[in-house]
Amino acid sequence: MRARPTTDSYTETTHLVLPNDTNTLSNLFGGQLMKWLDMTCAISAHRHCNRVVVTAAVNNVSFDRPIKLGDFVTIKAHVSRAFSTSMEIWADVWVEDQVNGEKIPCNSAIYTFVAVDQAGHPSRVPEVVPQNDEEQKRYDGALRRRQLRLILAGKLKPADATELKALFA
Repeated sequence: MRARPTTDSYTETTHLVLPNDTNTLSNLFGGQLMKWLDMTCAISAHRHCNRVVVTAAVNNVSFDRPIKLGDFVTIKAHVSRAFSTSMEIWADVWVEDQVNGEKIPCNSAIYTFVAVDQAGHPSRVPEVVPQNDEEQKRYDGALRRRQLRLILAGKLKPADATELKALFA
């Protein structure tokens, strides 16, 4: 299976925050943002491996700035690293200033997806080739994040987390 440039998996979606998407403070529901993130990340993962993908984990979602009623929300996601059958997807979220068009960073998320075949069994995925310094930084950190997630899930012994141990050596 050939490695693919990270740019092959970039996916960008834009949403308008409507009244049904907001709480009583007219802020976007966190769950609605997570739904949008999940869909955008799934498209990115699919584009990387050309397979059906399923959400395996929501590793991190930060809510750094409220998103208001009427805001345009842009989500840009890409595969930051691929393992044998799983992929880490990194998503950044911006709100667009409707007066000057400036995009203001407001949230980010990291999801894990697994590629599956038609029977639902995990399928191999192509490796990722980072294309710039930021992608390389995210790629390098992905193995540490994966090891931490597996430890917390009870699927990896801390003693076997070589990348995490290296941080403290």
